[in-house]
Amino acid sequence: MTMKRKLYFATLLLCLLFAVTIAPVAALEFNELCADYNPDVGEPSQDCLDYMTDFPEPLTAQVPLDGVTLANFSYWRVGPEAVNLFDAPGGSVVGQIEAGFNFVRVVNTTDGWLQTQDGMWIAESDARWYEPSSFRGVLLLDNLEQPFAWVLGDILTVPAPGAEQSMETGRFLPRYTRINLFAEYQAEDGWYWYMIGPNEWIEQRNISIPKLVERPEGVEGRWVAIDIYEQTIIAYEDDTPVFSTLVATGLPGTDTNEGIFQIWARVANDTMSGFTGAPNSYALQSVPWVMYFDDSISLHGTYWHDLFGFRRSRGCVNMTISDARWLFDWTAQGEPNEDGEVVTYVYVYASGDYQGDGPQTK
Repeated sequence: MTMKRKLYFATLLLCLLFAVTIAPVAALEFNELCADYNPDVGEPSQDCLDYMTDFPEPLTAQVPLDGVTLANFSYWRVGPEAVNLFDAPGGSVVGQIEAGFNFVRVVNTTDGWLQTQDGMWIAESDARWYEPSSFRGVLLLDNLEQPFAWVLGDILTVPAPGAEQSMETGRFLPRYTRINLFAEYQAEDGWYWYMIGPNEWIEQRNISIPKLVERPEGVEGRWVAIDIYEQTIIAYEDDTPVFSTLVATGLPGTDTNEGIFQIWARVANDTMSGFTGAPNSYALQSVPWVMYFDDSISLHGTYWHDLFGFRRSRGCVNMTISDARWLFDWTAQGEPNEDGEVVTYVYVYASGDYQGDGPQTK
């Protein structure tokens, strides 16, 4: 990343924080009416069926759409081959955007030409407009007392764990659907299945579950927990969960570091680049709502993909623009400490083996 503002005291503080005891991950707690149901030995009780009928959807509310950023920022993919920069439409070549994964913010268009935020022009034929994801996370209206999940891809439910998907017996769930989890069942292959309604089951690899975690020792006030296994984030007020959404953390080789950090810089939009000259180089203009917490690693809005719930980044924690805007504002409104500073902790952990090979691997 190109962000150069690095604070010595922040680095020292991070070293101290890594020594703090990490709290264990709490197991999912299901409502007692359905928690003990086993599909191998019968049907759910009437009380369980009634409970699922009464609570068909998670008790949540979507955060607002960041319509201002989405309406006023126009993002275009350039390349991946090298692209010439011009001083005017049809003018002289004054530079080049090197080959790589590159995005520019366009501020003006005319007769097949695009002007970028730095004043240069590129041919429209050398770029493609991208529409950022409109997915949004949720406010947790019940303190996450009822476990829920997001569906990671279009899928049909099945009538029993391990059954085949069928249009005749299943309910179609589009990607990003929120579903309540009423009971779980571990199959012989080790994978868990979750009951999401009467005769409706879904397997754990098809969902991401925001899981409660105990507040680490030394952390207080407003803090966020990022689960690399589930690819979720939960924002807390002390011990109360208030917000959750899907994220996309670092790919193998550029993993998001686990540990406890503090947000040390917040920038409304920033330019990010890395691996210049390498096959995996990237350059991204006007990345919105950036919150740096691990040196140059940050939480930030993401306009170049819609794969939240999967590992995707070069180490940062990707969020949709609307989710990042909500978190950016929320972290700024915390209670100041004795020094008058608003401190937000970031706890990165894994509730399962996200790099291994087996039932607990995503």
